[in-house]
Amino acid sequence: MSKRDRAARAKDAAGDTAASAADELEVSDATDDSDGESTTSLTKSADTELRPSGKRSGRGRRSASAAGTTDDDSDSAGGTAVAVKERKKKASPAESHNPFVRIWLFLQQVVAELRKVIWPSRRDLVVYTAVVLVFVVIMTAFIFGIDLGFAKGVLWLFG
Repeated sequence: MSKRDRAARAKDAAGDTAASAADELEVSDATDDSDGESTTSLTKSADTELRPSGKRSGRGRRSASAAGTTDDDSDSAGGTAVAVKERKKKASPAESHNPFVRIWLFLQQVVAELRKVIWPSRRDLVVYTAVVLVFVVIMTAFIFGIDLGFAKGVLWLFG
């Protein structure tokens, strides 16, 4: 069987399902015209049958939150509601009250952050050091000049 044949069969099957759901709606509308509430509930149930639920089938492992729910969608998809015992989680090192565990965690995080650092090359280190030393010499000379000027001014003023 080719892909084209399979696609045609799937399309026909989907069309038949939609047509049968539409027929059910028309029949239910014809029988329950007097009661508005039951008509809307039938319309909603038919709409949910036509739309995909987006939920997975019950195969594989289910989470604790999904295990407690028993939706019509999960039962119709072949899944079963299974009670799952929740396990106690071990406290993470960040939540531990032991100071040695917290210090060890801190040191591990420091090493991890230091691995992320982009260290300068030898040439960059020499250039950066020279820039800092030149800046310090200039600032020292500037402050020396201001101090000398204020000293001369005070001696001249107060004499």
